[in-house]
Amino acid sequence: MTTTLINPVTAEAFTEVPSATEAETDAAIERAHEAFLGWRALAPGERARLLRAFAAVVDAHNEELAQLEVTNAGHTIGNARWEAGNVRDCLNYYSAAPERLFGRQIPVPGGVDLTFHEPLGVVGVIVPWNFPMPIAGWGFAPALAAGNAVVLKPAEITPLTAIRIGELALEAGLPAGVLTVIPGKGSVVGQRFVTHPLVRKVCFTGSTEVGRQIMAGCADQVKKVTLELGGKSANIVFADTDVAAAAASAPYAVFDNAGQDCCARSRILVERTAYDEFVGRLETAVQALRVKDPAAEDSEMGPMVSAGQRASVQRYLDGATVAFSGSAPEGPGWWLPPMVVESHDTAEPIWREEVFGPVVAVMPFDDEEHAVALANDSDYGLSGSIFTADLGRGLRVARGVEAGNLSVNSHSSVRYWTPFGGYKQSGLGRELGPDAPFAFTEEKNVFIAH
Repeated sequence: MTTTLINPVTAEAFTEVPSATEAETDAAIERAHEAFLGWRALAPGERARLLRAFAAVVDAHNEELAQLEVTNAGHTIGNARWEAGNVRDCLNYYSAAPERLFGRQIPVPGGVDLTFHEPLGVVGVIVPWNFPMPIAGWGFAPALAAGNAVVLKPAEITPLTAIRIGELALEAGLPAGVLTVIPGKGSVVGQRFVTHPLVRKVCFTGSTEVGRQIMAGCADQVKKVTLELGGKSANIVFADTDVAAAAASAPYAVFDNAGQDCCARSRILVERTAYDEFVGRLETAVQALRVKDPAAEDSEMGPMVSAGQRASVQRYLDGATVAFSGSAPEGPGWWLPPMVVESHDTAEPIWREEVFGPVVAVMPFDDEEHAVALANDSDYGLSGSIFTADLGRGLRVARGVEAGNLSVNSHSSVRYWTPFGGYKQSGLGRELGPDAPFAFTEEKNVFIAH
């Protein structure tokens, strides 16, 4: 069984990849378990050395990986190079962890009490199609550092960089089976990660709907799970900020990767007294966005990943008030222009639901309390931005907004050295940051009597 891959720029098939059966998935998981037994026994310094070697090999193949992502996922070349570099950086960062998985000595009467952090075993990482390289690295780098083996399922339509990274792991010297990439259907490979008893944790990034199913499935074996799910993040703009700068930056916070980003600031809340100025300046910024062949060095936005995703976004536009839009190439490919909708009712689907495309909704607010209430009127709570000249207000609003990752006077969401994750239906658990390897361990307590 194979999967045909379509180039989002040309809408033409360009290659096929294998699609694993359940039996093949089981065999790979069993091989990963055997590899785990040797990987966890390696001296911490040796495991660290191999992760650094893996990072170096990924770095040496940055351009190759980036070009694969342009062809397979339609990412701009600039973004794709950054994404391959992020895999390298995650591996380097977590290569320091094996020698620093410290336990504790806890004072107790009658003896000595020690804690140990021990690896779980085989970890299943399920990666979405929107950011195939970074999200894979966010899962496998800390899991490997903690001494686990990893089986990784890339998205069915964007598997090429994951497959290549799996090959590069072997080139770097990682033992066979320590990182195994298994392309295939979520209903086959991903579901087997959930049900196979040798897989002791599942990391899933994707839709909230599928995340609920995975969480329910993992409950049958009381299996650990980390979920990074949907988002409908707010960009809150107060009148005291530099409105021109806030408007100029807003398109990059929502239209990056054609809006196919769970952190996209797809709701813009603007203080009423600055609303007209902001929207006017936003129109200029959106129309200046360079939407073109993602292989071009100056491209700022490429096509949607698939015909199905483009159709899904277009359905949200039925009945919506599109205030203005940018440009997009004519001809083949899954192109949509960046669009701005003015919303007047928080019940509108385009305001409430995750569109996952190049569409942003704008709405005015009256005061700080109103802004926080509007931002929190959502099932999601992943990220968001706050623009204000009053840093006291910035901190108050950041503490008031129910989201896991907030930026004041910027749109930063994800750094590999800081924790990342969501509130409410945006997910469960945290990825990245200094504590990520501990999420791939069991903490064991040992008491030794005097």
